[in-house]
Amino acid sequence: MSNQTETPESPDTRDTHSVQADLVAVLLAVTNGEPRVLTTREGRTLPAGPFTAGHRSLQASLREWVESQTHHPLGYVEQLYTFPDHERSDALGMRAISISYLGLTRELDDSGVSQPGWQDWYRYFPWEDWRTGEPELVTQTILPRLREWSRGAADAALKKRRTQRVAVMFGLSDNEWNEELVLQRYELLFEAGLVEESRRYGIASARDVLLPGADMGHDHRRILATGMARLRAKIKYRPVVFELMPPEFSLLQLQQTVEALAGRGLHKQNFRRQIEQQALVEETGQIAAGTAGRPAKLYRFRRNVILERAMSGNKLPLARG
Repeated sequence: MSNQTETPESPDTRDTHSVQADLVAVLLAVTNGEPRVLTTREGRTLPAGPFTAGHRSLQASLREWVESQTHHPLGYVEQLYTFPDHERSDALGMRAISISYLGLTRELDDSGVSQPGWQDWYRYFPWEDWRTGEPELVTQTILPRLREWSRGAADAALKKRRTQRVAVMFGLSDNEWNEELVLQRYELLFEAGLVEESRRYGIASARDVLLPGADMGHDHRRILATGMARLRAKIKYRPVVFELMPPEFSLLQLQQTVEALAGRGLHKQNFRRQIEQQALVEETGQIAAGTAGRPAKLYRFRRNVILERAMSGNKLPLARG
């Protein structure tokens, strides 16, 4: 048996092995055909809170503090990614990480009132909204700046790689626009010095010109991009869009919700035909009140289909409009 007395760890040693973890919530809704994200600090950050040791899981902790703060029950929830938070690591003097989650909810409460903090997600990513075609921001500003960035590469090989990345990210040459590449496009613009967050890391474009689009604190715009990309992919094969709809809705409202999330227009007849073929909805026998033009039938999701599709998957019709 040793008589040696343990020496307490020095603060420096403890900090080396310490990790400060926050849960960051990407809470999404669709209101009046527009995609919305819940934010804090006047739109500068996403909701974040600590993991509480008394809960059985990270997700249980997330649900409790989110629902207590927003007074909205969360529907679908899944873990997104774990991000190192360099800004907070420097401030705390220890490693900080953000464990992010995607959650689907409703912006409006039962009385139809919206809580503060909800923002249109295209406020942060205006180049991602292709519902009415390719945005002028892409053709008139982004592509010229990215071509200039590509030409400024140090050598021919790097120039070729940059040119290829731009083509893939923005649907040039033989590539089609892929709405799921939200994060990759943001990271490309970050690397080219075209977003505000680039400046925090000393990256500037050749002309020091920044794109429209609100920046966010910490790594939160990158986390939001990850959530958007995940949901855009998910709605194609899982019935998660059901969580964003009211109990009764018209087929037009359903189409507008999918378009808002995907960021592009859909062919009306193709959309309705595939919805009917997959038997995802059923008529309620009610008609939408107060609508202009021809009265619209109201539908609801077939709950047994939701359970079935959760196992086998379904494909929403994201054909080009």
